[in-house]
Amino acid sequence: MIESYAARLHAERALLPEGWAEHVTIAIAEDGTIADVSVGGDGAGAEKVAGPLVPAMPNLHSHAFQRAMAGLAEVASGGADSFWSWRDTMYRIVGAIGPDDVEAIAAKLFVELLKGGFGSIAEFHYLHHAPGGAFYADRGELARRILAASSRAGIGMTLLPVFYAHADFGGVPPNAGQARFVHGVDDYLRLVGSLERDVADAGARLGVAIHSLRAATPDEMDAVLADRTGKGPIHIHIAEQPREVESCLAWSGRRPVEFLFDRFAVDADWCLVHATHIDAVECAAIATSGAIAGLCPATEANLGDGLFPATDYRDRGGAFGIGTDSHVATTVAEELRTLEYGQRLRDLQRNRLADGPGRSVGRSLFDAATAGGARALGRPGAAIAPGLPADLVVLDGANPFIATSRGDAVLDRWMFALGDRAVRDVMVGGAWQIREGRHARDEEIDRAFAGVLERLASI
Repeated sequence: MIESYAARLHAERALLPEGWAEHVTIAIAEDGTIADVSVGGDGAGAEKVAGPLVPAMPNLHSHAFQRAMAGLAEVASGGADSFWSWRDTMYRIVGAIGPDDVEAIAAKLFVELLKGGFGSIAEFHYLHHAPGGAFYADRGELARRILAASSRAGIGMTLLPVFYAHADFGGVPPNAGQARFVHGVDDYLRLVGSLERDVADAGARLGVAIHSLRAATPDEMDAVLADRTGKGPIHIHIAEQPREVESCLAWSGRRPVEFLFDRFAVDADWCLVHATHIDAVECAAIATSGAIAGLCPATEANLGDGLFPATDYRDRGGAFGIGTDSHVATTVAEELRTLEYGQRLRDLQRNRLADGPGRSVGRSLFDAATAGGARALGRPGAAIAPGLPADLVVLDGANPFIATSRGDAVLDRWMFALGDRAVRDVMVGGAWQIREGRHARDEEIDRAFAGVLERLASI
């Protein structure tokens, strides 16, 4: 019965799993899931949304604190600047922020991501300890600050506490800049266990992450995976830079993805973040395993990491999603556009990631990234369909680009003409978080974030 629904929405146009439909009414249950979707009719009694309705995008890779350093590593050193020189700037920021700062930065980021069309996020959380490496009295202090920030912003959260123990392959001891990240296996597993209740109370999801093959020995990975396999998604950075590949070859005689697949049972629960520098055999292995390739195109471009072989990977049926990683970009459109443009620049051709002749690039990218992202976050899906979370984006129907577009051209206009200017309203779990481009807590969140940036400017 209509009275039993928490809300009803009516969209003149909506992107359903089977394609675009007109005059769509969506009933939302008390638990924030979609109870019913009907096509046709005038939606009497339902709230009329102000533009085309699409699923909100899951964001599969985030280091929230790094949003505070966006733009601070863009001064040339006079040497060969790379990820490794960028990391030195990151370590300086890490040494200067405390719990209040972490929460303030994350809350601002999560609001920005909502405004960019994301509805949920996987936080690859490796900033665990106090400056110098001492445990906080509450060892999960900073993880709980991330949960608090996600609740303030209203974004869906998959928390991925990160196991990080070493500086390089073969168990090299961590350096001083990594002191805030490091755990032994037993302490790490206690941390994860201690977060289960908080995550559940926040309506979030819990998975695990291993920072990289550089940062954990195979035996340590065995211990983490033995405890956590089957309990949520498993994420790992891998093959992000050529130096990582060279070091892995020197240590093991195998490339990173090759080593991972030889040593561990990689399956659909895994998300391999970046996987930029892979050969054809490794590309096929990821695609056939069911694992998700976690692509972060704007960050990978910013760091000069390289280009993921997305066209070959898609030809093999590989699944992928997108993340904003270091948050030099915070919008769905910029990540998907950068992914496509990288392939165009490499191949000197256009429309590289369309699903086939006559298919829209924007729609092909959007469908793949929503499906892959939802799996990487351990969520049941990201679509406008009964039983799934009511995570929805209203594109601005008053914008001439959107108003005059039909079908998949709406997504192409969003991705390639408008960016975040197309996003009007965002609903997460049945609750509006962004209305007409604004969040109810914008002012307080902005003030706290500005205070952090002002202090960091002096370091």
